[in-house]
Formats: sequence, C-alpha cells, structure tokens
Amino acid sequence: MKIPSSIVTLIAGIVITLASLWYGHNHGLLPAAASEEAPLVDGLFDTMMTISTGLFLIVEGTLIISIIRFRRRPGDTTDAAPVHGNIPLEILWTAIPAVIVFIIGIYSFEVYNSMGGLDPMAAHGHKMEAKVTRGAAIAGTLSHNHTPPSNQVAVGVGASPEKGVNPELDINVTGLQFAWIFNYPDSGVVSGELHVPQGREVKLKISASDVIHAFWVPQFRLKQDAIPGQETQLRFTPSKLGEYPVICAELCGAYHGGMKTRVVVQTPEEFDAWLESQTQAASNNNLNQAVAVNPQEMSAAEFLAPYSEKIGVNPETLAQLHH
Repeated sequence: MKIPSSIVTLIAGIVITLASLWYGHNHGLLPAAASEEAPLVDGLFDTMMTISTGLFLIVEGTLIISIIRFRRRPGDTTDAAPVHGNIPLEILWTAIPAVIVFIIGIYSFEVYNSMGGLDPMAAHGHKMEAKVTRGAAIAGTLSHNHTPPSNQVAVGVGASPEKGVNPELDINVTGLQFAWIFNYPDSGVVSGELHVPQGREVKLKISASDVIHAFWVPQFRLKQDAIPGQETQLRFTPSKLGEYPVICAELCGAYHGGMKTRVVVQTPEEFDAWLESQTQAASNNNLNQAVAVNPQEMSAAEFLAPYSEKIGVNPETLAQLHH
C-alpha cells in the first residue's frame, strides 16, 4: 500500500517541528543565566535556534532524499530530464527567509527595548581617585580624569521601561591595556574586580584610556564596547550569586587574551561588608599591604613573567628553542 505524498509531507512536517522545538530549548549552548535581563536574550536565542534547526533539517533532508532517489542507476547512460525555472518556487524560498528575518528583527528590537537599549543617556564626566589594597588586580594610588564633551550622548543598554531613571549603584569602568578598573564613586573604592549586589540594579559607565575594548560577561548576556573619549553604559540587575568571568571581547593588543577579571555577585549584606572593608583599606596609608601594578608601564617580559613561571618557561628552555 502506497502512502499518499500529502500524508508523508504532513508527518515529516510534524517530526521536523517537534525536533526543532525540542532542540531549540535544549541546545545547552549558553552558560548559566545570572542577570534579570538574560532570560530575554535566551528567549530570542532559543527562537533563532528553533528556526535554524527546522531550516537545517528541511534543507539537508531534501538533499539526502534527492541524492538517494534521483541517483544514477547502474547501466543508465541517458541524459537527465531538462529542468526549467519555477517562478512560484523561487518566490516561495525568497519570501520565507525574508519573513523570518523580518520577524526576528522585530523580536530582537523588542528585546533590546525591554532591556533599555533605546534609552538616550547623557554622558557625564567623572573622576576617580583611591588606594586599592592587596587582592585587587591594580593597587596603589590611582587617579583618572575623564571629561567627554558635554554634547556627546552615551550609548549602550540603559534603564528598562519598568525601572526608574536612577539606578541603585553607579560604577565607573575603565579599560586599558590590559586590565579592567572598577571605580565606586560614592565610596572612593577602586578595584581590579567587579563586585555587585544581587537584586540591585547596577549602571556601568564604561570608557577606555587607550584603544577600543569590549566589556563582556557571558552569564549576564551583556557586552558593550569601551571607546576612548566616548562613554558607553550598561544597566543590569544581577540575579544569581557566584563569580563570573569578565572578558575583553575586542582585540586590543598583543596581550588581549590576558585581559580578564571577574564579577562577584554577592548578597546585599556581603556586598556592603566588602565595600566597607575596601573603604577602610583605601583610607589606610600603610602601603606595605598594597602592590602597585600598572600594565601600561610594564615591558613585555615583565608582563609575561608571572605566566611564564607558572608554565615552566625559563631561560634554559628558551635557549634550546633558539638553538
């Protein structure tokens, strides 16, 4: 008994749809979500994965079926039947991707808007000056002045429509070759790692002192360029306790790969205690417990020394390589 082609097509469509929906929500390609904004991005990503999986199965399935069904049989030396253009089919396979791209564009626009991406934010100058104690990536007295032109507008992800204009915590972020510096202007604390409280909205004012960098926390689903002379911003609310990597996602020099630090999401009580301890340490003039490090002023050998020691590189090894 031959099954009608319409039934076969219907069954194949159901199977492809179910497989696409399943994989689109069980791909496991994203790290753990650690901010309130992350589920919005995850929803968009899952939708794109669902559509991509369906298109992949349709295209590859058609190719495999065509290879098997229309293969040359043994002893067949005739020419294949001529194939002419099919205008309705060409319109169909052009219109479907166009509609998909249009829908995804609207969806992504709504996600960006929900996260506050369309909120115009005026840029303001800021100044940070503090001492940083042992445990931070950069310590000692640090002074940085950044006053962009008053007519510039900061770009980035601003306040979402559901939240107020003023965030609960402002942090100035500076990228330089090859480190991140985090300044808490209300307390005067400067740190080489980012500490934020769970459940409180945070605004990062991001700038660069040399070349373009990119501040990226995969678990927050947020990435923003740090541009010399132009302030950019990110606003988010951490939702999950833990430590997450902060990565520079823009090639910024020879040691771009080493420009990493971490963001520590703490309970509000732990964050307040950390900030208080850093404030007290910053006011302590005993610099015997502080280590001053400025990567900009280090030679290549000085910058790489700690890394080469850990992996066992020494002058004898280098001499053998050169020989």
